[in-house]
Amino acid sequence: MNALRRLAIVLVLLPWGLVQASATSPGQAALATAHPMATAAGREVLEAGGNAFDAAVAITAALAVVEPYSSGLGGGGFYLLHDAASGRDVMLDARERAPGQATRDMYLDDEGNPQPDRSVDGALAAGIPGIPAALDHLAADYGALPLTTTLDPAIRAAREGFEVTEMYRRLAGFREAVLAADPGSRSIFLDGGKLPAIGHVIRQPDLAETLERIAIEGRDGFYQGELAGRLVDGVRKAGGIWCRSDLAGYRVVEREPIISRFRGFEVVSAAPPSSGGVAIAQILNTYGALARRAGELDDLSVLGLHYRVEAMRRAYRDRAEYLGDPDYVDIPIERLTSDDYAAGLAVGISPTDATPSSSLAPVVTEPEGPHTTHFSVMDADGNYVAATLSINYPFGAGVTVPGTGVLLNDEMDDFSQKPGVPNVYGLVGAEANAVQPGKRPLSSMSPAFVRSDDLVGVLGTPGGSRIITMVLGGVLAATRGEPVDDWVTGPRIHHQYLPDRIEVEPGLLSDEQRAELELMGHRIEVNDGFGNMQAVAWWRGDGRLEAASDPRGEGRAAVFAPEAP
Repeated sequence: MNALRRLAIVLVLLPWGLVQASATSPGQAALATAHPMATAAGREVLEAGGNAFDAAVAITAALAVVEPYSSGLGGGGFYLLHDAASGRDVMLDARERAPGQATRDMYLDDEGNPQPDRSVDGALAAGIPGIPAALDHLAADYGALPLTTTLDPAIRAAREGFEVTEMYRRLAGFREAVLAADPGSRSIFLDGGKLPAIGHVIRQPDLAETLERIAIEGRDGFYQGELAGRLVDGVRKAGGIWCRSDLAGYRVVEREPIISRFRGFEVVSAAPPSSGGVAIAQILNTYGALARRAGELDDLSVLGLHYRVEAMRRAYRDRAEYLGDPDYVDIPIERLTSDDYAAGLAVGISPTDATPSSSLAPVVTEPEGPHTTHFSVMDADGNYVAATLSINYPFGAGVTVPGTGVLLNDEMDDFSQKPGVPNVYGLVGAEANAVQPGKRPLSSMSPAFVRSDDLVGVLGTPGGSRIITMVLGGVLAATRGEPVDDWVTGPRIHHQYLPDRIEVEPGLLSDEQRAELELMGHRIEVNDGFGNMQAVAWWRGDGRLEAASDPRGEGRAAVFAPEAP
C-alpha cells in the first residue's frame, strides 16, 4: 500500500485568531470529490459566496457531466447535511423510485427465474430519477445562491467538454457493447461507435440544455412540461415503462439520520432506504461489545479483524431480511441499532472460530455497483455535506434519452427480484426489498459524519455492497485519531454474509495473519483496491482543516479561504 501514500493531501493550519473561533466554525473551506472538474466547480461556487449546500449543487451537477459512468441527472443518491446555524443534521433521500407500472415479478421469466439483463441493460431497468429534484431542494431550502449560478460550471463543462481519462476508458470498455447498442449513448460516449482514446473530448450539448432548463425552472423544468414529455416518450420507445405521473409525483424526502456512539464519538449516517446507517451502527455496537469482552482490542490485530468480520456478517444478514423502503415496510430500526441487540449477537461470537453464514438463521428471501460516486464539503461557517450518488452499474442502463442528454440509471436491479437470489452485485434480499410501484430500492450508500469534541469528519465512498465496510474502516481510523489521508488510503476488509468469504486488499494481512484467520475457518479472497473515498476533517482543538481524495481514483481535494465576492 506504499503507493497509496502518494496522496495529494491538503492540510492548512489556520491562523491563531481563527483557531480561537474553531469551536464554532473552521474559518476556511474544504472539499474532496471524485473528479478535478467537480472540485473546481465546488470551489468556484464557494468563492462566489455560496455555502456548502450550494457547493453540493455545483459538485453534483459537475459529476453528472464528467462522471457518466458513476452518477448523473438520470440517477439518485443520499445527501447528509449539517446546518451550522441550527445544529441540525438531516438526510435528503433522493433515491430513485420504481415506476407506477412496475410489478413484483417484472424481471422473471415464465418459469419464475430472474432475467438479470432486463434489470441492468436498457430502459426497463430505469427508476424515476431523484437528482434533479435534489438540486432544486438544496438550492431552495438550504442554499444562498440561485441555480443559475450554481449550475453554471456544469453547463459550461457539458458544452465545452471533458477529456477521456484512463478510468473513463476502462469503464466505457466494460460497457462498450451496451453503449454501442443505443444511438444516443453511442453518439455521446463513444467515438464513431468505438471506445474513445485517452484525451478525446466528450461534449454533451443536450445535457447542457437540460441543465439550463433546471437552472431557470427548477424541478418543474425536469419533471413537468416539454422535457418530461421527451423523457417519457424516449423511455417508452426504448422499452421502459415511465409515465408522466411518475415524474410529476417524484419528491425528495427529508429523513432523520441514524446516530450511533462508539469510543466517545458520534457517528451519523444515512437512514433507510439506505442500509448504511443501520448496518454501521449494528457493526460498531457489536464490535464494541466484543472489544469490552476482550479487555483491550487492536483494530488491525487478528482478533480485531476476526471480530469485525463476525459483526459484519451478522449486520449484512439482518440487512437482507429487514431493510427496505421505510415508506413501504416496517423496519425494527430501534431494535437493530440497540446495545442490547448487539450484546446478544456478541454472545454467539467465538474468539477462536469463524461462524459459517449457513449456521445463522436463514433469510427467506448480489456485489452492488462499484461505480457510484461520493463527495464531501465543508464551508467556512461550519456547514457540511456528505453525498453519495449513483446510476448503479457503469453508465447505468446504457440508454441516453434523445434530445435530453439524460443517461438512465439501472437502479431497479437493487430491488430483490426473487427471495434469496442475488442481484448483479451478489447481495441477496427478502420481501422487504421487493419491487413495488413507487418504492425506493434498498441501497448501501452510506454518507457519514464522525464527531467528537475535537473532530468533525465528513466521509463516504462508492463501492456497492462494500461501501458500508469501507466507511466503517474510515470511522475506525478517525476514532483512532489518524489523519484524514489514512482514512482514505487504509487497506480494506469486507464480509457481507453471502458469499461467505472475507475480501481484503493487498497489504492488509501479513502471511501470518492470513494463516491464523484461515485456521479460524475464514475463507479469504485478495482483491485489487476497491472504493474511492472522499473525506474532510476539521480538528477543532487546534484548528486544522484537512481534505483527502482517495488515490485509487482520480479525484482532488482542496482547502482554501474563500475570498468575499
